[in-house]
Amino acid sequence: MNKKFTAIVLTMLLAMTVVLSGCGSKQDPKEALQSAAGNAMTMTSYEMKSKLVIEELIVNAPDTAGSISGTVMSMLKNAELTVDGIYQLDPMQTELTLALNLKGDMAMTFTIPMVMTKEKLYVKVPSIPMLPIPETVVGKYVELDLKELAAEEGASFNLDAIDPKKTQKLTNEITSALFTEYDGAKYFKDVPVKDANLPEGVESEQVAQFSVTNDNVKEAITILVEKVLPNILTIVDKEEYREMLGLTTEEIKKVKDELNTANKDEFNKGLEELKSYLKVNTFNVNTAINKKGFATYQDLVMNIELNDPETKQDVKLALKGSSQYSKINEKQAFKIGIPAKEDVLTMEQFQQEIGN
Repeated sequence: MNKKFTAIVLTMLLAMTVVLSGCGSKQDPKEALQSAAGNAMTMTSYEMKSKLVIEELIVNAPDTAGSISGTVMSMLKNAELTVDGIYQLDPMQTELTLALNLKGDMAMTFTIPMVMTKEKLYVKVPSIPMLPIPETVVGKYVELDLKELAAEEGASFNLDAIDPKKTQKLTNEITSALFTEYDGAKYFKDVPVKDANLPEGVESEQVAQFSVTNDNVKEAITILVEKVLPNILTIVDKEEYREMLGLTTEEIKKVKDELNTANKDEFNKGLEELKSYLKVNTFNVNTAINKKGFATYQDLVMNIELNDPETKQDVKLALKGSSQYSKINEKQAFKIGIPAKEDVLTMEQFQQEIGN
């Protein structure tokens, strides 16, 4: 399964690095996406809704039938993960509601609301089937003092790592590095707004698409490994990002050296083998951009198949994801708010209740 895992990771990495946040008049699609990435830096508040659905997950292998991995795959098929949230820069406040809906024989649904300010993080304790969570804590919010947590954890925990503005800046630089390397005519195109199947209420002047096909997937992965990744390593080697991510110059240099000394012949041979068993049915990322130059909606559609001739193991993965942004740079009305004192538990109180 190593080849399949590598192929899925590389394909997913392409998806995660191209899906960005945040162009004015209609531009060349590649330029429009680069502009939107830059405009994301000026977003001081927004409301967002994200969804990821695993539509199909099939692994035909002798070790999956009736095994734990087979059970997990059964649960993940048609699983739906949603994140609804509101972000505000000043004063800093973010609230997110994470919901997971699992299907199959072990179907379950639970939600986890979270609220974060500059100094505090509140996590609501959910009721999860099969987990022995005391009723005395279900529905309560566990309060984490971020400054105290940083002091206790020392260098292993950095408040900058969860600072939305700083992580947004890093995301913008990484996204720009990605777009620079991919050919505009080959990987990017405009999609007519009327044909983009945008949800009702989404403002859009232009829809730009990034896509990888079965014909260019080998080249796309080569660009990712040989050009994009070295550029990303150079970005994260900046002092502000090293500290934020808890990395050292030595650690980054080691990865760079490994990329530089990698056997090119073996890499090319691996890509040839990959192309022989990886089939990209669909890999599209659409980004809707409004007249103010902000990305208001994005969706990912991915459908890939891997058929390993050596092991006779087959994998099929199909998923859809989307993110919708609204009320950009407007005054936000928080739905959860800061939890009331009587609904809050300290970590010590929570641990005591769990222990009892």
